[in-house]
Amino acid sequence: MVSGRVAVIGAGSIGRRHADNLRVLGVEVDHIPWREFSAQTFAQRRDLSAVVIATATQIRLELIEICAQMDLPFYVEKPLAWSVEQVEAIYAAAAPVAARSMIGFMMRYHPALRALAAEDLSDIYSFSMEIGHDVRQWRANWQFGDSYAARPEGGGVLLDLSHEVDMARALFPQLALRSAQSLGHADYPGVDFATSLHLAAPGGPVGCVSMDYLSPVFIRSARLRGLNRLWEIDFLKPELVQITPEARLVTPYVFERNDMFLAAMADFLALASGGVAENPLAPRFDLMRGTNALVAEAWAGRQFTGTVAVDMG
Repeated sequence: MVSGRVAVIGAGSIGRRHADNLRVLGVEVDHIPWREFSAQTFAQRRDLSAVVIATATQIRLELIEICAQMDLPFYVEKPLAWSVEQVEAIYAAAAPVAARSMIGFMMRYHPALRALAAEDLSDIYSFSMEIGHDVRQWRANWQFGDSYAARPEGGGVLLDLSHEVDMARALFPQLALRSAQSLGHADYPGVDFATSLHLAAPGGPVGCVSMDYLSPVFIRSARLRGLNRLWEIDFLKPELVQITPEARLVTPYVFERNDMFLAAMADFLALASGGVAENPLAPRFDLMRGTNALVAEAWAGRQFTGTVAVDMG
């Protein structure tokens, strides 16, 4: 356990969640809204053991530079950046503390994904992952046009829902981008509302990751096809299904969504204090460069093939 206070920078919903979870874990928290943050004042502090960065994507490099200069491990929310150049600059700045830091790809703590990752997947030749949800239904009294997601730089569904890209790489770390096709919206130039990525690893597998802001029914699932069996995950039920010619084995899981955030924060505290994460899939910052670079490469390489006609209010 860390010995000093943890600063949480960012007062949005995710910042509040992290601050609450840290308190549950017995940590003293200093919760700082970004608008009240002073780099000069912060750099003088000597009472901190770690920092949680829960700001907008545009505010990453400056804070990570400060953390590294103060020798403070950090937990930074995803997405890290939307250009490969930004990713490279952030990793160069983060180097002194990267092995004790984490990035918030909390779906690596989903019990079905952890169970699947522990299986022998060497026979898998094809996979698909998808997430879809009507973005207008996410929060009460919320307007898409006023949100980070509507920004032409740093917005859009690919960055917003990049967990699916990371889950694919958690299972198949050698995946590389082959193409990225997107649908946009006439009122939001440069913002993708539906994106499909085609990925492949040397020697296999090949696969597709699809994300959208449009589905009238919330879906989050994955399917892996292997020579010996099929795997299906419904992340919302949640359950993991193994299918062979002889049988269909269903493994259900009971957990709350916040369990993933809580477990990720516990692993971060362990890393920050010089220990080891409990989860073998833990998104330790120095090990996540490939995922962050792939997300940025895909964002830059989107090919807009059309638009969607949906009233965003």
